[in-house]
Amino acid sequence: MGCWRLPGPVLGLLLLLLCPPASAACPAACRCSPGEADCSERGLLEVPWSLSANTSTLWLAYNFITVLGPRSFPPLPGLRLLSLAHNRLELIHPQALLGLGALQELDLSHNHLSVLTPDTFRPLTSLATLNLGSNRLGQLEPGVPRALPRLQALLLQDNPWVCSCSILPLWRWLSHNRDKVREKSLLLCRVPEQLNKYPIMAFGDESFRQCQDTSLSPQHYIAFFTIGPFSFLASIFFCTFLGSLVVFYHSLRRESHCWRRPHICRVH
Repeated sequence: MGCWRLPGPVLGLLLLLLCPPASAACPAACRCSPGEADCSERGLLEVPWSLSANTSTLWLAYNFITVLGPRSFPPLPGLRLLSLAHNRLELIHPQALLGLGALQELDLSHNHLSVLTPDTFRPLTSLATLNLGSNRLGQLEPGVPRALPRLQALLLQDNPWVCSCSILPLWRWLSHNRDKVREKSLLLCRVPEQLNKYPIMAFGDESFRQCQDTSLSPQHYIAFFTIGPFSFLASIFFCTFLGSLVVFYHSLRRESHCWRRPHICRVH
């Protein structure tokens, strides 16, 4: 019985129809193209996990993400650009950005961030551009930009900066890294009221003369713990001694009065 053989091209076509090649992962809420996932304006509450490991650009703007918890992102070793602009971000966990060491541009603008820690940004060893504009930052630890060894551009505009002594460390960093600060003219004080809309970069060294280093050495703490109890006991002794003098003085006056006028000091 003869064997029926299909021509090579026909066999290849049948195999292609029966076993289509695996397509790159793309979340149902996103639009994907090679290397890019656009998940903007999708009403997302969290970062989708079914993303291709080959994603290099991820758009998550205009969603409703409020928190980035530990390891909020799937493994994305090739991710270069991440936009989380125009969300409702209030908190970023220190381990939220683990695994994004190749990231070069991060946009966190137009959110509700008020506190950021250096640990959050330490995994981003390749980050060159960080946009923190239009948040609720009253102050920023200088350790945040220092945690980014390749940082070239930092945007901080449109935040309610508190221009008190607490902003001195950040002002020093900004003064020494003017080339890295974008939109410098938009870094304006919000508090106190008399400095409202005053440019932070317009301050000089003389503006912070009243700000003194309040850090204490171990010797200071030892002195306080030694002098404190002693001062407390001394104050009690002094008050007791002073009270005794007052009582003794009044007793002497009474006895002197009775000695001069004995008729009014009768015992009833």
